[in-house]
Amino acid sequence: MDDYPLLNFFWTMLWFFVWVLWFFLLFKVITDIFRDHTLGGWGKAGWLVLVLLLPFLGIFVYLIARGRSMHERDRKQAEEQQEAFRSYVQQTAGAGSGSADELHKLAALKDKGDITQEEFDRAKAKILA
Repeated sequence: MDDYPLLNFFWTMLWFFVWVLWFFLLFKVITDIFRDHTLGGWGKAGWLVLVLLLPFLGIFVYLIARGRSMHERDRKQAEEQQEAFRSYVQQTAGAGSGSADELHKLAALKDKGDITQEEFDRAKAKILA
């Protein structure tokens, strides 16, 4: 380890970090190219060719030209996922109370005399099944 001083180790780690960061940016831009619905097929192909053939220049030009809309698409996707999650939770949480509400309505109908005990029992069995 005498021929590899500590400063060279830090320099190597810095370049490794930049390399990983570069791949993260590359995949993020390629994902954004395919996620954009306003961009046509030829536009997507053009950006993809630019990013893959001239990676440094292509990524920087893409970030300068479309960075703001890239952020807006990220925000829109996050909001859609949040709304889908919220509606799923509300639907799932509301599923258990639906049968209780129906049983309560059936009991009220039976108490008023609108349905007989036999009809109440059949409807109750159908709800609980």
